[in-house]
Amino acid sequence: MDPNVKATKIKLFSFSTPAMRAFHLSWLAFFACFFAWFAVAPLMPVIKGEFGLSKGQIANINIAAVGITVLGRLIIGPLCDKYGPRATYTALLAFGAIPVLGIAFAHSYEMFLFFRLLIGVIGASFVITQYHTSVMFAPNVVGTANAASAGWGNSGGGVTQSTMPWVLAAVLSLGVTKSAGWRISMFVPAALMLIVAVLYWKFTQDCPQGNYKQLRAAGVEIESGKKGGWAVFKAASRNYRTWMLFVTYGACFGIELFVHNVAASYYVDHYKLDLQAAGMAAGSFGLLALFARAVGGIISDRLAHHKGLDARTALLFALMLGEGVGLLWFSQTTTATMAVVAMISFGLFTHMACGATYALFPFIDRKSLGGVAGIIGAGGNVGAVAAGFLLKAVGDVQRCFMMLGCAALLSSVCAILVRFSAKHKATEQALYETALVARNASMGSMPLPEAATS
Repeated sequence: MDPNVKATKIKLFSFSTPAMRAFHLSWLAFFACFFAWFAVAPLMPVIKGEFGLSKGQIANINIAAVGITVLGRLIIGPLCDKYGPRATYTALLAFGAIPVLGIAFAHSYEMFLFFRLLIGVIGASFVITQYHTSVMFAPNVVGTANAASAGWGNSGGGVTQSTMPWVLAAVLSLGVTKSAGWRISMFVPAALMLIVAVLYWKFTQDCPQGNYKQLRAAGVEIESGKKGGWAVFKAASRNYRTWMLFVTYGACFGIELFVHNVAASYYVDHYKLDLQAAGMAAGSFGLLALFARAVGGIISDRLAHHKGLDARTALLFALMLGEGVGLLWFSQTTTATMAVVAMISFGLFTHMACGATYALFPFIDRKSLGGVAGIIGAGGNVGAVAAGFLLKAVGDVQRCFMMLGCAALLSSVCAILVRFSAKHKATEQALYETALVARNASMGSMPLPEAATS
């Protein structure tokens, strides 16, 4: 494979090319960030008792956890265009570990809320992951690469739900108090972030040709054709398709974030499960990301090969409908067993919809990739914040889930409204077919049948 062109296939067990190193380290970095982002969530039943938190205060903490990520994601996309994903990710991992450690030293509600707010910045890691794989992989596999890297990284949210209660149990077995135990447990995600920061800086590069700083100094034009920064953001914000996906991502990833924040406590309060059982139940939702996001991206790539670009939007519409129906079912369950079954069902559609969204985003505006990624990613957190305020207003998690199901159904319309001109589709089709030719040439095979031109 020519190291100066985008990868046309995913060699899953290879680390020899810039694309595959970016693929594996971007999902690992996102995993570390997601693990740290929600590491405190499954410990909230313990923390709630220590600080004597009210329902309103817990709602504020959940909102803080995802609120500042909106700003972080809007900023991080243009920063990727300007400084490159390698430097941006390394900095986010290194500096993001500080508030993760800081929350362990909080001794009041106000200080806890402050550090929980700052931790939310690391949620911007998702945008860098999607940006990095988008500049490394060709149109025929970019949907799969984006969805798989995001899905595997996203699974950190499920892993942290399942493992942090056991980390706490291990610490408590040493004879420390619960108050000291949950604080010591927070050193685990912080250390993971710092280790991955070193790996990212050492083993990745910005794009197939090299790093942006050196390329620009040599007069080489990178894909965006700009110097990055706010010019990219402004161009992305003028594209209505960006805002349609902003809404759909708010209704799938936003709800996913909301579930990560409230699921463990919901199973403890509503179904009377103990902390470990509630963590396992809540973790099953996050672990779906291991494969469900990737499936959404794979299906999107396959449909695009046969039916063209519009098939990607039709798939997203169908998945959003499935998510909405599943949420309505989940909101009506009366037993813990049925709740887990319903949660896994709507979770499949939710994760696949997230994958399908970011399988579509690289085709919105190639000249403003960082801006588009940032705005759509911010939409996910706007959705989570809105869900947090909704919960605070209605005061009942089960009723909140029912209302979120209705919101997902309504948001599905935005997917259908994403349309492309004939010229746009022709340009993307040409790039797609060029990628297929390159793939077949590298495999020494006969050309594939002509892809759809609709």
